[in-house]
Parts: sequence; C-alpha cells; structure tokens
Amino acid sequence: MAKVVKSYLHSIRDLIDFLRGEEYIFIQPHNFPDHDAVATAYGLQWLLDHFGIKSHLVYEGDIQRDSLKQFIKDLNIDIRHINEYEMVEEDKIINVDGCKGNKNVTDLIGDEVGVIDHHIARSPEDVEFADIRSEIGACATIIASYYEELGVVIPKDVATAFMIGINMDTSMLTRGVHTEDLRAYFRCYENADFVYVNWILRNYIRIEDLDFYHYVIENIRYIDNIAFCHFADGCSQNLLGILADFILALEEIDFVVLCASNGNKVNFSVRNELDEWDASKIIRIALQGIGFGGGHSVMAGGVINDSSKFDKDAICNRIIDMLKEDSA
Repeated sequence: MAKVVKSYLHSIRDLIDFLRGEEYIFIQPHNFPDHDAVATAYGLQWLLDHFGIKSHLVYEGDIQRDSLKQFIKDLNIDIRHINEYEMVEEDKIINVDGCKGNKNVTDLIGDEVGVIDHHIARSPEDVEFADIRSEIGACATIIASYYEELGVVIPKDVATAFMIGINMDTSMLTRGVHTEDLRAYFRCYENADFVYVNWILRNYIRIEDLDFYHYVIENIRYIDNIAFCHFADGCSQNLLGILADFILALEEIDFVVLCASNGNKVNFSVRNELDEWDASKIIRIALQGIGFGGGHSVMAGGVINDSSKFDKDAICNRIIDMLKEDSA
C-alpha cells in the first residue's frame, strides 16, 4: 500500500521537530557516494545531533576513491554499508544528494521521510520533507544554509567537509556555481582546515589511474566539439567523472560522454559547457527504454543495467543528433 503523507513539512526546523523521539534515523546518500554526498550526510548528521537527534550514515554500493576513504578516516565520519544494519519498516530515512525513486538511490526497507537534493528531480509525494534545489552546485551548500537558518555555527570538521564537497562537485567553483554555493563556501572558509582541504583536492588520483588516462587519450572519438569514449574493460563511476572533466578541459571540446562496461552494467558520465545544451536531458533521452539518466545541465550520469542493450555506436549517434538539433 502506498504511503499517505498526512502533513508536509516546510522547513528544516519542522523536520527536526518531526524527528524528535525517533529511535532509528538513517541518512542515505546516493549509491557509490562521492565527496559531496558524504559531506552532505555528515553535515546533516552533526546538525541533527546538535538538536539531540541521533542518526546513522549508510550507503549502498562502494566507497571507490582513495581520497574519499582518506577524507572519511581523517574526519572520523562514521558511514557504513547498509549490510551492517538490520533495518525495519519503522526506521526513518533521509535521502541526501539523491532522490527517492531515482535509480542511483536504493529503496531501503525503512520509511523515507526526507529528501535533500540538488539534482533535477521530481519531488516525491510520499515524503514528508523535500528540499530539492537543482540550481545549486553542491548538495553540501543546502545543508550549510540550514546552519545559517538555525543560527548554528558550522564546526571545523563540518566546514572542512563542506568545502571539499563544494569544490569537488563544482570542479573548483568553475561548474554550475550558484551564489548560494559561494555564500556557503566563504562561511565555511573561516572555520575550515584549509590546508587539509587543499591536500584532498590535490591528491585525488593514483598512479594506477594513469592507465585510464592513457586509454581515454588513445581511444577518444571526436565529432566536431563532442567527445565520446567507451571503456570496454570497465572503469569506476567516480573515476569516469574525473576523466570526463579532464577531456572537457580541452579547448576544442564542449560536450563529453564517457561510458564503461562494469560487469553487466554500463555506466555513463556526461559533461557540458554550452548553455544551449543540457547534459541531464540528453543522457536521459539517449538512454530512454534501455537505461536511466539524470543530473544537471552541466554534469550528468546514467546507467544501463543490462549490457546486452548497449550499442555504443547507436547511443553515440543518437546523442550527436540531439546536440545538433538543439544547436540548430
């Protein structure tokens, strides 16, 4: 039976009051979380704890990047795989940096009561609190705004996490940045460990990743200002995004589509820097009927869960046709 929401919540203060007295609250970022997702979850957990509300951070998938693992370790962020908990239907769940119903957010057994996201998404009708701001560059910015709204000082470790999350998701404040991102960034700057922030931002790839850089350089396909590459032997989703940013840095390239065959799935990472194009729309339509896609106009991702439906040439040509049509 579908859940019926009796009363919707309109502010973070309402959500805090709603959660008081709940025994188990889980904060869940999107599957295979990145720096911004972890920073968002951690910042929300600290804020709830400030008001006497305990919560647990959980994720599905894997923590893939070494820099993210180090970030979690150094800031003592207690985030665990969902398999370490035995959830029941009464447990409350807040989805962050991902929306209930999206394919990159596993539907856990508990009761989703909140969604805090910055991707293009439809607000779920069966969730008490939804704060979806697709114009914002990093989800950590939304949580930082709650601290300001409630008059709570952002502590050093949280400010450090927020700065890392904002930098990572906006490619060092060069992609999809909103004035709210800048406000959050400078509020955090006063309290954060900026030396540590810079260290994490500089050390985000490994020597073994260089093989993937070599592969994409050797195998990238260029069509005018559009770049496309398929990693037939696989590539993690997070590294795929880093490589997409690397290719987009080429002066001649304005739109990048990278994809990787990972087991029976094919993952996509898309980057765009032209106003007339929308990466989220393009990948969503390109994968319609065979997979799922979404994100932002400048940065998006997608997945085909059955690799037998993947035809790289057909998808590449479909994307090129859509981009040319949008440019006409």
